[in-house]
Amino acid sequence: MDYKEALDFLYNSLPMFQRIGGAAYKAGLDTSIALASLFGNPHRAFRSVHVAGTNGKGSTSHLLASMLRQSGYRVGLYTSPHLVDFRERIRVNGEMISRDAVIDFVNRYRAMHYDGAPSFFELTMVMAFDYFKRQQVDIAVIEVGLGGRLDSTNIISPMLSVITNISFDHTQFLGNTLPQIASEKAGIIKRRTPVVIGEDAPEIHDVFVNKALAEEAPIVFAEERPQVMASHREGDRWVLETRDYGTLTDELSGDCQVKNANTVLTAVDELRKLGIALPDDAVKDAFAHVCELSGLMGRWMIVGNTPRTVCDTGHNTGGWQYLSGQLRHEHYRRLHVVIGFVNDKDITHLLEMMPREATYYFTRASVPRALDSHILAGMAHEKGLHGDSYATVKEAYDAARAAAAPDDMIFIGGSTFVVADFLEYTLPAGV
Repeated sequence: MDYKEALDFLYNSLPMFQRIGGAAYKAGLDTSIALASLFGNPHRAFRSVHVAGTNGKGSTSHLLASMLRQSGYRVGLYTSPHLVDFRERIRVNGEMISRDAVIDFVNRYRAMHYDGAPSFFELTMVMAFDYFKRQQVDIAVIEVGLGGRLDSTNIISPMLSVITNISFDHTQFLGNTLPQIASEKAGIIKRRTPVVIGEDAPEIHDVFVNKALAEEAPIVFAEERPQVMASHREGDRWVLETRDYGTLTDELSGDCQVKNANTVLTAVDELRKLGIALPDDAVKDAFAHVCELSGLMGRWMIVGNTPRTVCDTGHNTGGWQYLSGQLRHEHYRRLHVVIGFVNDKDITHLLEMMPREATYYFTRASVPRALDSHILAGMAHEKGLHGDSYATVKEAYDAARAAAAPDDMIFIGGSTFVVADFLEYTLPAGV
């Protein structure tokens, strides 16, 4: 079996949420527990930090992994979905899992003749844990896939849990109210294991407090004693004045990153209490170079300057609360928006949050779940958003690029998969 055949097996033999949506979602941990057992329960071989939340969990996970790496630990990082390369999901000290390791794992799994019909996510997660064990990582940062309580990753027993925030997303699985969604994400709170809550709100506060009390878990709300005391922009970076870590320069420039930074620094405080050595210099280095250290992409990612071109994976109301404001405050003559969504999400409120003055290039990503661009254009026109439809992200971006003047701005987003198609088209081979 070569690498392409291994990927084909993963993509085509297993239900994959990234491609087909709800049909691939499996609520429950039984399969994950059974799979992990087949491979010797590799998740018990290293310490871990578990990160959940509607938005910000990817940035938070990459920042924490970078800080731990800069502190001298050997660090695993498991995130999802990937944007360009499957191997982005599984990293050790910033380096993606090797192709040979993917092949080896698939071969070992197939030789077991397991008949439990795992999902793509379940098998990929166990691949990550097995790889981390074989690579002898000290600590792994594990990002929740969807929800928390019934997410496959919830078989781990972390030293620290982090829940970044709660907003509306995946309501068909997690519930239609913020307390219901919070309850699902609070499911990662473990017995006597400290938990950091990044953003608090009156309607969900008691959900977390009551779960923590039931589990006798120390709970810390990052906003109650904020680490970030002030912030301002210098070019495309945030400069953060912090309570205990001095002045930090944050490579991640999205408006949401100030709150993410506060969550991360509170998590650092808790890790230090647990005996994890995280020097101030390591914290500063991680903020300043997180993309280089961890491979993070797609978070207010600036990919061009004439015209200014930015992509972002924000795909729900929580993400667009920040994105819509950030787009309003950018300086440009004219805004061009390449946009697409998946077909199993209610996008009514998202369309209402998008700038009316922009020219839109409605498109669809190259996954079966993608919403037809003509249907999207019709829905958008009803909300006062105007533009043309394009069959692919490449065509939409090329049209925007052709129409844009040097002092214009192009934004690409709406769906993680639109950003993935865009980066695959524009990034140099091998990046």
